[in-house]
Amino acid sequence: MNKPQQKWTETIEDSHSLFDLKLREVWRYKDLIYMFVKRDFVSGFKQTILGPIWFFINPIFTTLAYLIIFGNIANLPTDGAPKILFYLAGVMLWNYFSGSLTGTSYTFAGNAAIFGKVYFPRLVTPISIVISNLMKFGVQFLLFISFWIYFLIKEEVQPNIWVLATPFLILLMAAFALGVGMIFSALTTKYKDLNMLLGFGVSLYMYATPVIYPASALTGIWKKLAVYNPLTGIFECFKYGWLGKGDFSMAMLSISTIIIFTLLAIGTVIFNKVEKTFMDTV
Repeated sequence: MNKPQQKWTETIEDSHSLFDLKLREVWRYKDLIYMFVKRDFVSGFKQTILGPIWFFINPIFTTLAYLIIFGNIANLPTDGAPKILFYLAGVMLWNYFSGSLTGTSYTFAGNAAIFGKVYFPRLVTPISIVISNLMKFGVQFLLFISFWIYFLIKEEVQPNIWVLATPFLILLMAAFALGVGMIFSALTTKYKDLNMLLGFGVSLYMYATPVIYPASALTGIWKKLAVYNPLTGIFECFKYGWLGKGDFSMAMLSISTIIIFTLLAIGTVIFNKVEKTFMDTV
């Protein structure tokens, strides 16, 4: 009696294009992404008294510290925007980018035990990190909106059509963090020193980004170099759209977009290449 021919429901291959993100396969594992996002959200505040309230406390205290140090003592300009709103916008955007970048950079090193036991698209992990940080950003964005409405009623901010670019700006930050994070995640499988370098570099990078100052405060060579910082166009566009203040131009955002998607492509190539052999080096 002939046995019915078996049909395989899953085929695992080690040969695929270096540019292939395997998004269709990632979509099939969307439930796993949800589980990772839930895990990150719960574990981040497990055994804490205030829990998710820290989402609000962190940006508020950071904003107040910037307001005192950079706004009052250093007296840095804010292009005429309300100082507390200017710093809150910068802190909120920076928290999302830095949290996504730092989390994504530990994809291989931090999940080696899971990767070595079960198969799933490795891209699921960095995507879940970006999404979990997006949830935190959403909570902090509500805080920003609350302050923004207050100053809008007082007519101290003049929003414009560029507020509609906010989803695209968030997408750019996510792509930037994902691209650079995948590069560092791949490299740290061999060179673990880069973990310490990344933490130090992210701290320095904040001061090269218009978080505590507007791009208009820069002059000479620094102003020219700032244009090639991918975050400059994003931060300036956000503040220009919501506050009606800032030194923003479409060219600045276009440069940011080109650089970010170039880095995302490079990160994808490196991530896909290291994915095949990283268990031998971790």
